[in-house]
Amino acid sequence: MSKTKTATLNLRIDPAIKEGVRIAALKEHRSVANMVEMLIRRHCDERGIPIPEQGEMFRESHDG
Repeated sequence: MSKTKTATLNLRIDPAIKEGVRIAALKEHRSVANMVEMLIRRHCDERGIPIPEQGEMFRESHDG
């Protein structure tokens, strides 16, 4: 079992976009959630937006 925590993200999107993500995930043998996460990570990486590791996030919330 993984020790990483996950967060829920509820959002509304156009049904055609949802279908596109579903097809893309299927072609890459990913879940829709994993596909969305990968796309967000790629977007942030391309724009120089750092994504902190979970341990870093929790240390900051406990330190401050």
